[in-house]
Amino acid sequence: MKFVDEFRDQALAMGLAAAIAREANPARRYSIMEFCGGHTHAIFRYGVQDLMPENVGFVHGPGCPVCVLPIGRIDNALELAEQHGVILCSYGDMLRVPASKRRSLLKAKAEGADVRMVYSVDDALRIARDNPGREVVFFAIGFETTTPPTAVALRTAKAEGLRNFSVFCNHVLTPAALNHLLTAAALDVDAFIGPSHVSSVIGSRPYEYFTETFHRPVVIAGFEPLDVMQAALMAIRQLNDGRAEVENQYIRVVTRDGNLKARAIVDEVFERRESFEWRGLGAVPDSALKIRDAYAAFDAEKRFSIVTRSAPDAKSCECAEILRGAKKPVDCKLFGKGCTPDSPVGSCMVSSEGACAAYWTYGRFRERAASEAA
Repeated sequence: MKFVDEFRDQALAMGLAAAIAREANPARRYSIMEFCGGHTHAIFRYGVQDLMPENVGFVHGPGCPVCVLPIGRIDNALELAEQHGVILCSYGDMLRVPASKRRSLLKAKAEGADVRMVYSVDDALRIARDNPGREVVFFAIGFETTTPPTAVALRTAKAEGLRNFSVFCNHVLTPAALNHLLTAAALDVDAFIGPSHVSSVIGSRPYEYFTETFHRPVVIAGFEPLDVMQAALMAIRQLNDGRAEVENQYIRVVTRDGNLKARAIVDEVFERRESFEWRGLGAVPDSALKIRDAYAAFDAEKRFSIVTRSAPDAKSCECAEILRGAKKPVDCKLFGKGCTPDSPVGSCMVSSEGACAAYWTYGRFRERAASEAA
């Protein structure tokens, strides 16, 4: 296969669906967690769940970087944005996530704060160069996929002596979250579909610990519907055989050791935090990165003496349970009623990788929620 249309071929999809139906043992249930929010959206956009037999189900995991950031860290971003002379640069999704008292960066911008949406950290660097008399802070979020560009930007800022640029670092780590789910959350899941873009950086090797320790298959998959379906079939075959291995369906991108150059840059600029709070998971050890002392001059947490305080989610919002895989978006009383993309209560309805946004965007649950509200 060379072109994206081939990964969405209907005849191939029906063939995979038939193979899954043949191999799924009707005497048991298969519960497969897709860790990444990108997979969740692929499943709902292309109706992958509808092609599965009744005893094969997908569980949505915490692989949405916007969703897992706790309210306290968004409060910190708001505090930065409201400081005199600061330009806060952020990815678009983060602008709409509600913080304490339902405020957001978008509302702060409407009230006069200089908050700017950027498409990459390079945009933030350019803004800092163009505004030498202003403090420019990049609100860095994301898993291992977006961490290398932030590391490169910090190296660039140091090399240029760009003293008005800093990073508010909120990069988090996939394996630590997976370990927490399997140990602290008592997760009732048979197998995992591993994230694709994250794995292109870290490789498949880190997942070997989970197959050996917890005896759960992990199949790394691409984002197209045929990728997800083939990964599900591979996971079912492992479960039928009593195996627990790391398999790489996404061989066109992912290797066992990942991107060694990107990993080296990240290790140069960042080190692990002892603990970091995740929405839905609580404090997770060794699950996030902070800026090393060699780059401390560009660390917004140190430059602005940031102190993070925990803050509760909105009342009745089930984002925490959804991110743990304990509930689905339709289990939330607010879904489609008090919480919609136009007026989100929780982060899972905001992000392009959020589970609630996936349920809403592709229609089937949106109409049901609207009829119940009426």
